[in-house]
Amino acid sequence: MLPAQETVGRPRLYCGQACRQRAYEQRSATAKAGLSEDVVLVTRAELDGLQDRLFQLRCAIEDVQTLLGERPTKAELERSLADLVRSTGRLDRLWLSGRSAG
Repeated sequence: MLPAQETVGRPRLYCGQACRQRAYEQRSATAKAGLSEDVVLVTRAELDGLQDRLFQLRCAIEDVQTLLGERPTKAELERSLADLVRSTGRLDRLWLSGRSAG
């Protein structure tokens, strides 16, 4: 799902047809399984990928915390913060938001 945009017309909900199709398939699968609308289905690979990205983010945060206790040089701090930003950037590609069936 895309974030809301201030434009004329109906707001776009999906980045493309493939995302629209995946959302439909998820809604259909949860309905067939008798699950509530707030259930999110992900594959094991998707879950493993998310856990990997969260681990990378946690490590980057710990590296910054450790570095701050060591009187870092400006270059060291910039490098560590750049790693942290990169880790966060990988996570911001993940969008989870509710959408009612229909």
